[in-house]
Formats: sequence, C-alpha cells, structure tokens
Amino acid sequence: MTDTETLSLLNEQLLSAAQAFAEDASGVSDLLTRLVQDVERAMREPLDIFPVCHHSPASALHMVRRLQTQPPKVIYMELCEDMLPLIENLRDCKLPVALQAFAAESSTLPPDALPVMAVAPLTEASAEYQAIAYCLTHPETELVFVDRAVDYIFQWDEDWKRDLEQLEAEDETVERENAGLHGTAVGITVGELIPTFDEFLHFLLRNSNTRYFAEWWDQYVERTIINADYATYKQVMVLVGSLLRHLGRRAEDVRVDLLRERYMWTRIKQHMHQHDVQPHEAMYICGAAHVGSEVEEFGTFSTLIWELPPHTDTRWLYGLIPSSFAAIERQFSHPAGTVSLAEGTWDKSLKAEKIKPFDLKKPDASPRKPTLREMTRNPHVLAEFLTQPPAYAAADKEQLLQWCVQIVALARKNGYLASTADSIAIYETAILLAQMRNRQHPTPYDFQDAAITCLEKDRTPKKRTIAHLCQILLGGDRVGTVGYASLPPLAQDIYDRLAPLEVDLFAKTNQRALMDFKTRPDRRACSEILWKLHYLFGNLVVRPIVGERKLGHVPIQESWDVLIGKHQREIIQLGYEGVTLEQVLEQRMKALAFAENATAAIALKTAEDALLYKISQRLVRELGLHAITLLKQETSATDAPDIFQRARRLVHYYRTQPGGLPDWLESLITTGYAHYAAMLPQAFADMGTRPEQIAGMLGFIFTLESLALALGCQRNQLMLGLQGAAQNEIPPDKLGLLWTSEWLLGLRDIASMREFLTQILSDALRLPTLPQYLNGFVLALNFAPGIARFVVELLSHIFGSVTDSTLLMWLPGLILQLRQHQTILQPLIKEASVVFPASLQGFMNWQPPWAETHTPVPSLQTSISPQLAKVRDHLLAAPAATHAVATWLGLDVATSLHSLPDKTINGLLQAYPESTNALAAFIDS
Repeated sequence: MTDTETLSLLNEQLLSAAQAFAEDASGVSDLLTRLVQDVERAMREPLDIFPVCHHSPASALHMVRRLQTQPPKVIYMELCEDMLPLIENLRDCKLPVALQAFAAESSTLPPDALPVMAVAPLTEASAEYQAIAYCLTHPETELVFVDRAVDYIFQWDEDWKRDLEQLEAEDETVERENAGLHGTAVGITVGELIPTFDEFLHFLLRNSNTRYFAEWWDQYVERTIINADYATYKQVMVLVGSLLRHLGRRAEDVRVDLLRERYMWTRIKQHMHQHDVQPHEAMYICGAAHVGSEVEEFGTFSTLIWELPPHTDTRWLYGLIPSSFAAIERQFSHPAGTVSLAEGTWDKSLKAEKIKPFDLKKPDASPRKPTLREMTRNPHVLAEFLTQPPAYAAADKEQLLQWCVQIVALARKNGYLASTADSIAIYETAILLAQMRNRQHPTPYDFQDAAITCLEKDRTPKKRTIAHLCQILLGGDRVGTVGYASLPPLAQDIYDRLAPLEVDLFAKTNQRALMDFKTRPDRRACSEILWKLHYLFGNLVVRPIVGERKLGHVPIQESWDVLIGKHQREIIQLGYEGVTLEQVLEQRMKALAFAENATAAIALKTAEDALLYKISQRLVRELGLHAITLLKQETSATDAPDIFQRARRLVHYYRTQPGGLPDWLESLITTGYAHYAAMLPQAFADMGTRPEQIAGMLGFIFTLESLALALGCQRNQLMLGLQGAAQNEIPPDKLGLLWTSEWLLGLRDIASMREFLTQILSDALRLPTLPQYLNGFVLALNFAPGIARFVVELLSHIFGSVTDSTLLMWLPGLILQLRQHQTILQPLIKEASVVFPASLQGFMNWQPPWAETHTPVPSLQTSISPQLAKVRDHLLAAPAATHAVATWLGLDVATSLHSLPDKTINGLLQAYPESTNALAAFIDS
C-alpha cells in the first residue's frame, strides 16, 4: 500500500470519528484534514526531514538507525548557527554539557536584564547529540546549524523576558542540587513540543489521566514509536507535531515559529545552492512541530526570496558549560526525573536492539549496522498502527520487579520501616494504578505513586522522602564536565596555577588541600589563587578551613576545601569577563567602586582589597583617590566608623613598609580630618545621625590627629567644629561624645561632668535618661581610652545609688548596650581591674579612688585667715601634742608623729572653731 493510500485511509477514519463523536463535525473535520495534509506534504518533501522531540530516546534511537544505514552528505540541524564552532570541543567533555552564548554588554537589550545567556543542553539520549557525534567521527558528512542566531532570539521572541523573570524568581527557591547550573539562561531546544496554550494542555492531561506533558508523551507517543519502522515513526511524529502546532501553541508562539522556519529554510537553500547539494543527499533535523510548516520557502529550492534581518551590536561570547539532568528539567519545566527516565529508556533500548550509539570518547570504526529490513520491519498502515497498543515486553515486568525490591532497600537505608511485603504491595498497587488509568502496563510514574502510597509516612525519618528516593532509583541526577582543552583560557590558567596542590580539580566531591609553606614554599602562589577565588565566590567554590587573609599577615599553614569540579560553571563564566583572574578582579573592583551608588566606604574597601590581594599598586592608588573624591561629596556620617577602621588599618600597614605612607593615603587623612571636623555641628544636631557614626568621626579625628597635623591640618578646624556643636541642643546619647572631646582638648574637666551626672542621679524626672548619657561615654572609649576611669566611676554610682527596682528594669538594656560595644570595652575592663580589689576580702576597708576627689579640700592658705595660719604653724611646731589630741578626738592621723597630714590639721581647726579662735587670740597677745 502506498503512502497516499495509507494517508487517505487515515483521513477517512478520522473523519468518521469526527462525525460520530464531535458536536461541530465540520470544524473538527477541517482540522483533521489539515493534520493529514501536513503528514502528506512532509512525506512528499524531496529533502529527508527527520522530526525529533527534545531529549527523546525514540528520536535518538531512530537517528542512530538512520545514520548507520543511510549516511547523508550533509546534515542540517535546528540549532543556532553561531554555536556550530563549539561542537569541536565536545570531544573533551563528559555529558551532559550545554552550548552557551553569553553577552554582558548591549545597547539594545534592557540594562536590568544584563548579562544574558542562552544555553543548548546536550545529553547522550538525544537525536541532536547522536547526529553531532556522527559528524565529528565521520568527516565526510558535513554538519550545518541553520536555526536563527542567538541574537535573533532576543530580537524576535519577547517571551525570553518572561522566562528570565520566572527563572530569577525560582533561583531563590531551588531545592534540588545542581538544578541551578544554567542560572537564568534562556533555553534552546531541538524539537520543543510542550504546548504553550494552557487550556489545550489541561484538556490533554485531564483526558489522558496524566499529570505532566512528559508523562503523556512517554505513555502515548514515546513507547509507541520507539520500536516502529522509520516511515511510521516519521508519520506519527509529524502527525503529533501538527496537532500541537494547530491546537497547542499560542498565536505569538506560532508567529515566532514561522519566522524561525523561514530562517532555517533560507539557510538550507543558501547552503545547497552554494555547495551543489541535492535534496536526496541531505537530511534536515528539526522539531516535529516544524515539519508541517507552510512557509513560502517550504518545498521549493528555486531562488532566495527572503532577506535576512541584520544583527544588533550585542557582543556575544561562546563556550561550553557543565549541565545536569536536574538543570535541564528545571530549564524546560519538566517534572523531576524526566531526563533520567529517558536515559534509562535509551540504555534499555540499546541493549534490546543491540545497537551501538555514536560516542566521541570511544569511536567505533565498524559498529553493527541495522539492515534495511530492520529499518522497515513491521510495516504498518498508519491508521492500523495508531489503533494498536504498544507491545508488552517481558523486560518491563522484570524492571518493575527490580524497582519494587530496590526502592524498599533504599527506604530501609534511609530510616523507613519497610519489608518484603511492601515490595509486593508496591508491585500490586502499580499494576492497579495502571489499570485504573487505562494503561496496559505500569509506567515509572505509576511506580512512583505506588511507592509513595505504600511507604511514605507522616514524617520523614531522615532527609530524603520516598519521592526523592524514587528519583535516585530511576536514574537520579548526572552532572557533566567540560574537559581541560574545552575550557576558556582563564579557566585553564586557574587549573594550571593550582596544579601544585595535587588534588583532582575535576572531581565533583570535596577535595581537601593542605599547605605547609615551610616545606612547600611553591604553594604560596596556589594560596593567592584560592584567596582570590574566595573573594569572587565566597565559600561556594573554595572554602578556607585553616588560615586567614589580612594586611601584613604571613601564613605558615593553610587548609582549604576545593569544590572547583562541582562548581565548574562559575569558573567558566569568569572566562567571559577576562583573560586572567587578576584582570577579572580589577574589573569587578572598578565596577564596584565606580558604580552610581558607590560611597567612600565602598571605594576605600575595594582599595584595601586590591592591596590585600596584590592586584597592583596602580589600582590601589586609583581606587584610593576615587574614595577621597567620594568622601568630599558626602554630607552624612553613615560610613564614618567603617572609613575610620579601614584608614587606621591602612596607616598601620604602610608604616611597616619601607616606602611609608603613599600620597593618596596622606591625602585621605587630611581630607577626612577637615571633612569630619566641619561636619561635627551638623552631626550632633541631626537626629538622623546615630551616636556610633559620630564616634566614628571623632575616632578618625583624634586617632589620626597627630598624623593629620603633621601633614598640614590645623587644630583650629576641630576647635571650631566642637564650639559650633556645643551651641546646639545636644541629645543625651551624644552628650558624652561632645564632653569627652572637649575634655581631650582641655575645654572641660572631669569635675563638671561628675557634678552634672550626680544631679541626674538625684533627679527622679531625669533619671531614666541616664543610660543614654552612659552610652555616649562608652562610645567615647573608641578614641579616648583615658576616659575609662570616669566611665567605671559612673557605672559604680549607677549600681550603687539606683534602687533595685529601677536597676532591674535597666539591667537588660545596659547589658545589651555594653554588648554591642564589646570591641571597644577593653580599656574599660582594664581600668576596672586596676580600680577594684582583686579579692573579696579587699572590699572590707576599700574606698574608691574618686571618693576623695568629690569635695576637694582647699589649702589652708586660701581658705583661712592669716590669724588661723598662725594657729596652724603653732600646731605643726608641736607634732607630738597635736598627734595625741587628734587621736583622742578620733581624727585621721598619720603613722608617724612628724608627718601630720593637712587633713588632720584642717580637721582640728574646722571641728573646734571656738578653741581655734581663742588660741589665735592668745598667740596675738
């Protein structure tokens, strides 16, 4: 029976079914007629069009059969034409990998979307990879990619923005390991057949008792065509592709498909005319939905009638990145386990058919070729083939039994209470579910549902659920590796420079690198590379276990966890940014420091990082000068603490260097001194400026003051700033900072501060504000360690004078307040250890040092009359008698009779004024 007669019979049966079951028989009849016409037109095409589905083992198996029996002269493939040079690098890779196009700069793409990427993943169980492997191992067959260039994807298809937003939203919720290997790249497929018209997809799944399109495809298409002859396979694929094209695609997707088809047919015609290729000598691999195309170029090879649009100025970079089954499933919205199940079906079919696939690793010069009879075995009329269920293989039953046994074993290892009875229950439940879903035998999806039903408990004993265990059992995940020769120059340079570590940098597991620089000084260069990678990626790619990186530190030993093999994609992505690791670091640092939202603190941090990671002194100076420019423009003290700490570290480091301080750091000190001194009035008056920020400003000024004055600054700048600040009303939490600054400059003494705070302690209305005053003095320790004794005194008064009920309310806040300033509490703790006794017995007769200074005793010459001075001299002239009288009266006396303290003499004169006056009159007489 000829193809025309076969298709006529199919058309009659479809129309009869439409008359019997459809309400609108005429509309359905027209649709079914178009489907048959698409199949008929594809079969008449002189160029052999090979319809495929994305990562379909049936397509891959038929591709191997087709190439082994009828090798073509040229293979045209639906892949981006600008990715063709990448296939030569596949020889050095371990699948799955992805062809990638990357663009970081573009004047036509939205700035917030940059950088953009497009990936085309490849697995062994895909028709496109088998065709690529065949062409690479058979140079006589030319491979030509004819799909639109990557640049046109972002010109024609507006859905890439929506897909990008969806991937970015999913990035934060990805739980499966290795699912994010493609990042936010746009996926490129050969033979995408997933319906984009939601209503059609829901209708299809509901009426087929399936949950995912991948399950529907595996049950109703994949299993049907995998063992069919080539002609039947082609007709079924075209029929299904035409159905999805007419009903399952949105209008916008159909428009883009038409543009792509015009582009591909134009490229095919160009190549055939230029190289004198006849249609029967070539083969065209494309998605099943494209085969029934009605574009103008379809079916003719006369003249070129479409002028291709121009490219944009986007600069595209190309390379290979590692991929994984999980990443492919996430990229194309497949349910978990879809690709691993396809890989299992592929392996099982290869063993059953005894066909050897094309492999770039182990090319076989003489693989077993299927005979022409095998290619056309079991010839069926298409109408009869579609009405027959797939043959039930005995291997399917054995495979189901193995799954039932193995899942129970896995469940026991993961803490589930499972037994042999559960294996039997899973087997029977899987068969029952298949019958309920009108299937001849259970599918992997039926097995997963049965296993979850029989084994899953209310809680998961360990980390893995039964669904996760089923995915592991049915194939799990597989992560590809890009070989050394296929890596970009930067990645190869990193691998070369880390070679002395003697660890496997391609391993997917954690590698521990131990470095003793005394015995192996050559590994210091490796340490530099590891620290630079840590700066770029944090703990993702490399993780320090022992060792630190700071200015002036010379390590003796280091220990690292190296995960470069597991996160190879990140290393490869660096290759798109520069040629060397240092170049990428410099670009990243400049981009960070010169960004629109950059601050002086950020620029100074990048300058310190450039010095720390030894990029170049030129870059350090450039970033430091930019930090000075940004500091002059700042109107707030938000980053003052950070700038102070970094400036002090840099000064301490450069003072240990032979060259001393560089000019840019000297300029930073003088600029910061003048800038912060001028900002003091505003900072103290502004309610939005926190005390910690003012403490940072004052810390910069006082700690680096000697250096700033030596470089030409004037203290009058600081004096004017503090005087201007004192004229405003100062909040309680900032007053301690102002008074401490004045105390350092000699403008205020401790006695006045003590008197003010004593009044606060005795004022019930102002007492609740006392912790705020205390906060300012504690922060002042950052730049005035000498105020520590006064802070100890103030804390002692608080704990000694405030009632327990009030103190208990303050105590949590005081503890938290001191805790947040723990980095500057060292002077306070040291002073407290000096002031207070070291043992409990020492507190028996202990008096605080500040007790004698509360009411200082004035000297006799300035507080008593000249007559009383004569009395004092008279008493000093007779120390023995005076000592005896003072002891009898209970006054404080010295241990020596000839060393009477002034307090003793003054005590006698003030305690007995009448006797003193009488003695003075006697002396005068």
